[in-house]
Amino acid sequence: MIVSKEKTPEPLDFFIWTVEDVGLWLEEINLGSYRQIFKENGVNGEYLEGMSMFTTEQILRFIRRCHMKWGDFITLCKELRRIKVACLKGEQRIRRPWWAPSCLSVVFMKTAKRNRQCRVVSLKLEP
Repeated sequence: MIVSKEKTPEPLDFFIWTVEDVGLWLEEINLGSYRQIFKENGVNGEYLEGMSMFTTEQILRFIRRCHMKWGDFITLCKELRRIKVACLKGEQRIRRPWWAPSCLSVVFMKTAKRNRQCRVVSLKLEP
């Protein structure tokens, strides 16, 4: 099964989103005007996940670098939180990424479930 690159990415997969996936998600949450600047700055899923650990200085630097309005940054954070809560509740299904060969589906699903459990533990530790 090949998934189109223009399909909105699954929230559970935000940990492994590419820069293009982040751009599609920005469009979905009405922040599409930042799509290009996020791409230029290499903002991917791993980067988004790490934002919860940013210091105030890092947050301000990110906002300046991406020319974001405060309200838009707050929207971004709320949407990220919504995705993390959905992951904690187990509401998101695990799917094979578009780039993984179908012969590795079973292996990928098992690994993804273990990875999800590890990430859920780390998400619970967030304030």
